[in-house]
Amino acid sequence: MTEGRLFFTSEIFEGGRRRRQIARPQKTWIEPSRTLPVFAECDVLVVGGGPAGTAAATSAARLGADVILLERYNHLGGLSTGGLVFWIDRMTDWDGKPVIRGVAEEIFDRLPKEYVCGPARQDWGSRDAATAAYWSLRSAAFHGIVTWSPMVCPERLKLAALDMVEEAGARLVLHGWASVPIVEDGAVRGVVFESKEGRQAILAKATVDATGDGDIFHRAGVPSETDIEKNDIHHCMNTAWIWAGVDMKRWMDFRTSDPKGYSDFMATGREKVRHFERPFTSWRDDVALFMGPRQSGFDALNVDDLTEVEAYCRRLMWQHLEVFRAHAPGFAGAYPVQSAPQMGVRHTRRLVGVEKVVRTQWDDGTPYATEVGVSPSLSPKFRNVSVPYGALLPQVVDGLLAPGRHLSCDATSHSFMREIPQCWLTGHAAGAAAAIAAHRGVAPRAVDIGELQAALQKQGAYLRPSAAGTVKRAGASG
Repeated sequence: MTEGRLFFTSEIFEGGRRRRQIARPQKTWIEPSRTLPVFAECDVLVVGGGPAGTAAATSAARLGADVILLERYNHLGGLSTGGLVFWIDRMTDWDGKPVIRGVAEEIFDRLPKEYVCGPARQDWGSRDAATAAYWSLRSAAFHGIVTWSPMVCPERLKLAALDMVEEAGARLVLHGWASVPIVEDGAVRGVVFESKEGRQAILAKATVDATGDGDIFHRAGVPSETDIEKNDIHHCMNTAWIWAGVDMKRWMDFRTSDPKGYSDFMATGREKVRHFERPFTSWRDDVALFMGPRQSGFDALNVDDLTEVEAYCRRLMWQHLEVFRAHAPGFAGAYPVQSAPQMGVRHTRRLVGVEKVVRTQWDDGTPYATEVGVSPSLSPKFRNVSVPYGALLPQVVDGLLAPGRHLSCDATSHSFMREIPQCWLTGHAAGAAAAIAAHRGVAPRAVDIGELQAALQKQGAYLRPSAAGTVKRAGASG
């Protein structure tokens, strides 16, 4: 490992093939050409309704753009809801200052208090040992520092995202799977999508690829990077699940008061279930979250691998339940509530962009002149990380922005830039930029960065004074 790099310490399980893959014959079939109906035309098309997509659709619509948000599932929120990744990672820096704000912050203003569990605002940044110890068991304190990293109810989060998008005026299309981009004269002009109505087209002045896997930019011919940090969980896959009927207070008392008993229990679990995972708290003390043992060595762009991990994780849930009911304090009455309908994919492709979030930034924390957001760093030994507009812009192909976990960054920075708050941050920026581009009749790479930064700040985003107010264009930064 390179000196100074830090990795999440969660256990990684090397996946072994357990299912017979379907043989793929060396044949081709020529698809007949056909004329497609145009489903709609709009200023801004957002593909993908996860955190990045909902933020993009909201910010673009609030700037007056005619927005369509296309989502393949029956809900918004992506992995934060359908993937049961409702532990929302750090939105404050290591001093307790909120830095991921704007649309991301508004989401929490819409959630009733009983659907959120996290430290009080006055405790953000606290280094008090007892306070940090309490919240560390609830995934909201790291390195002895309390952070704003709340647990939320995924169903209530779905509603908050839906309300926010529709109140902004964006048009929502659920149950629609984007298949290929429409590319004309070197620019994306919309997408072709599939639904129960068949194959149709949506035409747009600007398109936001918020698929998480870069499906649209990849199929438009934009290059990507796929290297990973092998010792980090950022490349692993799993299906999460939640149980009710538990007593998480009793479980946490057991963990802290009986270290040997906890160690023995985990050893028993690993003996009975080779890939064994511990539970996380949730927004309620009677609900436990299991992120699912993180499977390494699989490709989330390969349908056989997706099937393999999905089937294995669902069996693991029931194997875990047997062990926890029999041996874990607080889990005798546990019962399954839900296994995630969305696979927990952390990494597939990363955009080759005009600019890039890289490891060397962590040391000095200097803001990019094109800063459109600020991320907390991975550790208090590093400064806040500047997110440049060019990290959302492909080096080639116009008419397109790509926020979310597939933004332009190196593999090490991806370990935190893929998280839910960072997706809200980059989606917010992409939506505002797409709206400005559509209004001005220019490509997204030609958007005036000063105008974009001013629009983001007006919508509550956090930018540093040394970055805001410049007139540099990201498309010219190389």
